[in-house]
Amino acid sequence: MWTWTGQARPPFAQVPSATQESVWDYPRPPVIRADTRDVVVRVGGIEIVRTRRALRLLETASPPGFYLPFDDCLRDAFIPAAGSSQCEWKGSAQYWTITAGGLRLPRAGWSYEDPAGPFGALAGHVAVYATQAECFVDGERVRPQDGGFYGGWVTDDIAGPWKGAAGSGGW
Repeated sequence: MWTWTGQARPPFAQVPSATQESVWDYPRPPVIRADTRDVVVRVGGIEIVRTRRALRLLETASPPGFYLPFDDCLRDAFIPAAGSSQCEWKGSAQYWTITAGGLRLPRAGWSYEDPAGPFGALAGHVAVYATQAECFVDGERVRPQDGGFYGGWVTDDIAGPWKGAAGSGGW
């Protein structure tokens, strides 16, 4: 089994084109980068988010996670959901049920109300699973990260492979 040491891309990593980033060049621990592209999220035909103030969380071997300011959300569409999870970097996540357009999507979003250390910028933002909602970045329909747990957004401007797919459990 190959183990990532942070020294170079693994031998199985795709070579990014001139217009792509490799998820294998993202750091660990992750970093946050501002993203001014037009990000839109729709549920049941209703636009629940439109922003040019997204934050992208970049972490080795994973498509970017997009965190969207609650101030740019249709706030009534987000209802606190039961349960939480713990991230070794960001702290305790709260989950959100999204309701819009006659749909109710349990635990379709998550946020960090009191994020740890350098991730404080995530406070006041929410992430949405692309498996649950229609998500777009500059008009491109986002594809969800493989697997049921991770919430990365796959767009044409990243190269993989990324964790979540079958056989990636050891990364």
